[in-house]
Amino acid sequence: MTIMGVKVTFWRVVFVVIMVLGIYSTYVRYLQGLGAVSNMTDQFPWGLWIGFDCLCGIMLAAGGFMVTGAVYIFHVERLHCIVRSTVLTAFLGYVLFIVGLLYDLGRPWFIWHQMIYMNFHSVMFEVGMCVMTYTTVLFFEFLPNVLERFNLQAPIRWVKKVYPVLIILGILLSTLHQSSLGSLFLIFPEKMHPFWSTPALPFFFFLSAMACGLAMTIFESTLSSRAFGLGLERSVLTELGGALYIVLLVIALLRFQDFWHRKIFMTIFQPSYEAYFLWAELIMCFVIPIIMLSFKAVRKSPTLLYIASLSTILGFVTNRLNVAMTSMETWVGHHYLPKWTEVSITLMICAMGFFCFSIAVNFLPIFENEHDEKHAPAPLIPISEQATLVH
Repeated sequence: MTIMGVKVTFWRVVFVVIMVLGIYSTYVRYLQGLGAVSNMTDQFPWGLWIGFDCLCGIMLAAGGFMVTGAVYIFHVERLHCIVRSTVLTAFLGYVLFIVGLLYDLGRPWFIWHQMIYMNFHSVMFEVGMCVMTYTTVLFFEFLPNVLERFNLQAPIRWVKKVYPVLIILGILLSTLHQSSLGSLFLIFPEKMHPFWSTPALPFFFFLSAMACGLAMTIFESTLSSRAFGLGLERSVLTELGGALYIVLLVIALLRFQDFWHRKIFMTIFQPSYEAYFLWAELIMCFVIPIIMLSFKAVRKSPTLLYIASLSTILGFVTNRLNVAMTSMETWVGHHYLPKWTEVSITLMICAMGFFCFSIAVNFLPIFENEHDEKHAPAPLIPISEQATLVH
């Protein structure tokens, strides 16, 4: 069916419904405040928008520094064909993280205050400055795609000159704030359930970002090939699946070692409200993907590899939600269930991400000329020169 020259499909109808509900919820949020649109309270101030929109949004955008680091620092040229798409995913992820933060902050128009009233002893200040700086870096990493679209060769050459600096700066900034997000929860360990209250939380946040960066790259590459009729780089996805398998094994070993060291290993097998969420997290994070990826046939199958990556993503999303919400419920004394308006805003932000990705793919050379030297970023610089550059 076509309406006013636009083909009507199921997903387009879903998109319109999500956007209408999200716009209504946005109107209520900014007209009547947080209390009218959310179930957050003074005792439970961090809900779905922090747990999913912010914590998960940053984690799912980690493919940007993972792939660019592998290509430009470790010279894994086989991954060059997916650099542009991962940078696009990372850029959109951070922009939408900022959008989500504007909903959660009580007075979002004061968000710029951190640049004036600097608290160098605050972990949140470090996270804010790193996210803001890295978003700027991602903008310049993504800019050549726009310049190529309009054949602006002179600005492209200028960006290429600073590309090595952008890559190194992006990796450093990502390493800092991915772990610092976990450091936020070290401030109030007595308020968290022991399953997730651990001094190793910053390290686990960084490792989970690495795993989700790999899984998200497989996920979006597979969806892009289906949606836009693109050819899948099977050898590349197979290699990413192998790397994901190793990262998941390392994280699983460290998680269970952490349980054992803190003497709570046996308690995870005792049925309880928190244990059910932990079981769901561990099954999706480790049991399903590790068993699947241990078989070479799975890593070579785009469909099975997609399922394994999806399980990984859902598992670590559950982990972040458990840290931000489930672990706090015992201390608060009641369960937190987001209002439908909270959910609608989150769905609207996610829908905006998919929409912007599709627009970029349709109008920019995201999947074109990936192996064309004329459009490639700046040449790689030797490791010795990189070290000099950093200092």
